[in-house]
Amino acid sequence: MTVKWPRLLTPTHLSQIIRKQKNPLTALQMFKEAKYKYPNYCHNGPVYATLIGILGNAGQICEMKEVIDWMKEDSCECKDSVFVNAIKTYARAGLVNEAVSLFKSIPQFNCVHRTESFNTLLQILINESKLEAAHRLFLENSYGWEVKYRIRSLNLLMDALCQRSRSDLALQIFLEMNYQGCYPSRESYRILMKGLCEDGRLNEATHLLYSMFWRISQKGSGEDIVIYRTLLYALCDNGQVEMAVEILGKILRKGLKAPKRCFPHIVLNRCSAGEDIEDTKRLINEALIRGGIPSLASYKSMAIDLYNEGKISEANKVLITMQERGFRPTNLIYETKVAALCRGGNVDAAVKVIEEEMEGNCVPNVRAYNILLKGLCNEGKSVIAVDYLKKMAKKLGCVADKETYGILINGLCRESRYLEASQVLQEMLIKSYWPCVDTYNILIRGLCSMSRQYEAVLWLEEMVSQGMKPKLSVWNSLVASVCSNMADIEVCSQTCN
Repeated sequence: MTVKWPRLLTPTHLSQIIRKQKNPLTALQMFKEAKYKYPNYCHNGPVYATLIGILGNAGQICEMKEVIDWMKEDSCECKDSVFVNAIKTYARAGLVNEAVSLFKSIPQFNCVHRTESFNTLLQILINESKLEAAHRLFLENSYGWEVKYRIRSLNLLMDALCQRSRSDLALQIFLEMNYQGCYPSRESYRILMKGLCEDGRLNEATHLLYSMFWRISQKGSGEDIVIYRTLLYALCDNGQVEMAVEILGKILRKGLKAPKRCFPHIVLNRCSAGEDIEDTKRLINEALIRGGIPSLASYKSMAIDLYNEGKISEANKVLITMQERGFRPTNLIYETKVAALCRGGNVDAAVKVIEEEMEGNCVPNVRAYNILLKGLCNEGKSVIAVDYLKKMAKKLGCVADKETYGILINGLCRESRYLEASQVLQEMLIKSYWPCVDTYNILIRGLCSMSRQYEAVLWLEEMVSQGMKPKLSVWNSLVASVCSNMADIEVCSQTCN
């Protein structure tokens, strides 16, 4: 692709030029040429960030590392987000040690803050189960002024410990937050409350709830009901229904700041009457929802939490009550509901949510559609999922993105519908979304298995034109397919003779 260079080049203009390049190596070449063509021109942080992002997304690790080194030599001011993207690229490639080395080298760059890159790397180490490395990273970097908002990193550590049934250690971190100059957030309480209850540490969980009354729930936020519900459910499961009812009363008075006229006395009495545990939990939900001052936050938090737990019928009741009280459900609630239905294998109901329930409340966005399309593809209904591309195009502000096309192509390939996948990939390229190398590898191998060598070679050429290297298995599939076809031709020729 020939580029018409402007008379005067700016970093913004160069960023636009390299973004348009299909081949990331071509973008890199133009980046290099710019300084030779314009002696007075200097790269800045944003243009470096653009190229690093392009190379990283294409999996060009060596070239990305080289550009990062140039950025360090140039000493131009750069943002923390550049390192976030590079760290994620290293992690995707399985190069966690490279990600750690890059983070440690950030002081050598002209970058003032590194909060996001710190939290990103911490999350990666936790996901990789490298808790010792994560703890060491925290100790080495949590006290400097370069890393702000330590509460998020502390929450990540607490969550990792709770997932490993070490809520006792998570509680220690929570108690030491004051020494870190941090104030526990609502998320801190949610993580720790869940961990303590799952580990059966109900006494500590109850004390945590009481501390929450005067630290987080001073104004009676409806979002807190999710945390309250965690403890009340755990008490019921442990056979401590009377204790749960007693604490429920305190929650309504001190936590939700509900006026006395809103107290659901009948519900409380029915709970203490010793009914079925699941029925008691349902009554507790009603008490939390109806007992407090109605708010969008309380309904939203409860509905999302129930959908995430797969309790769809209970969540639906919350949704109905919410609408009866005059509150309109948000996109996030519907997205969570669609995800819950798809996880439960009820894709048809998820389709109705998008096409019927959301009508009149909010417009389905691309996130909601992507969740639905993934559910349809997982159920082997990728052909139906493809039809939604046209429906999305008719919705205002709902444009299919790179993830949408990736979901459809992967779904079609799993069902061996490689020709349909080729058509979707063609449309994806027209929209200037570049697929990853794995998408090409799977599609080309699939086309070879169908003896569609012509289409396979076309996609191979497209893949190479984007600077991607096919796997050895792709070449093997193509050669085997061609040889098989030649053998068939030879047999036909002998038969005719």
